[in-house]
Amino acid sequence: MRMQILRHCERHASARWPSLQQTSSHMLVNRGLLQPIRLCYHPVMTTHAEKRFVPFTPEQIYELVADVRQYPAFLPWCIAARIRTQTEDNLKADLIIGFRMFRESFTSYVALNKDALEIEVEYAEGPFKYLKNRWKFIETEGGCMIDFYVDFEFNSRLLQSVIESLFTEAVKRMVAAFESRAHALYAPKLG
Repeated sequence: MRMQILRHCERHASARWPSLQQTSSHMLVNRGLLQPIRLCYHPVMTTHAEKRFVPFTPEQIYELVADVRQYPAFLPWCIAARIRTQTEDNLKADLIIGFRMFRESFTSYVALNKDALEIEVEYAEGPFKYLKNRWKFIETEGGCMIDFYVDFEFNSRLLQSVIESLFTEAVKRMVAAFESRAHALYAPKLG
């Protein structure tokens, strides 16, 4: 019976997730006997790409994203930001991100290309296995098309599983926070 259940679970999982990744073997205790069972999982991808139109100039949006010091004022979960070093084209920044019981700090290298209106972020140190983030600001009629991409993975499986469950909503809130900040800074004031 146990083998039938395992085969059923394996077939169901394979049909649902053809690109399963296998983890290490785990042991199942059944009637005092240890039997190795290979557990599989298909992680939620922590990659997001989005294009969004905003009614502001590419230069305004570039300046907003490049102003890392101001992130704690408007970005959800960003508790603190510190610039370690900065030149016209690069900066090295520390961010502290907090969510519920989790608080992590990390350092990134940020390449600022004002002429091309592009910002690229590379992971330096902290809780990630890797982090890549890219912003492009493209002039369009009536405003700017933001081309945004982020891809990352945490070293901690616990933290990764928490983020995976909230990832889509977290990215939406982050992008919306930048858009709201742009409206607060650059929208014409009525009255």
